[in-house]
Amino acid sequence: MAGFDIDRVAYLARLALTDEERKAFGAQLETIVAYVDRIAGLDVEGLPATVHGHDVNNIFREDVPTEGLPTEVALANAPARVGDEIRMPRVVE
Repeated sequence: MAGFDIDRVAYLARLALTDEERKAFGAQLETIVAYVDRIAGLDVEGLPATVHGHDVNNIFREDVPTEGLPTEVALANAPARVGDEIRMPRVVE
């Protein structure tokens, strides 16, 4: 990747790069782009589209109600309280 490309990527990412970083990142980006080009050249005709590289099954557990935390435990780290509620600063006038 040319120096201009590195500078453009750094600008878009709002990074200030030193000359050493520019050189190192340039080499890394060249490797990444070469790998992407290699993948783009693969024949995938007839292969189904996938979201994951392996089968993923729904792993949700059954929703069963359980006992919640006691009020004192739940509010133990609240910065301010009013009774059994957390006091929040006003955000709307």
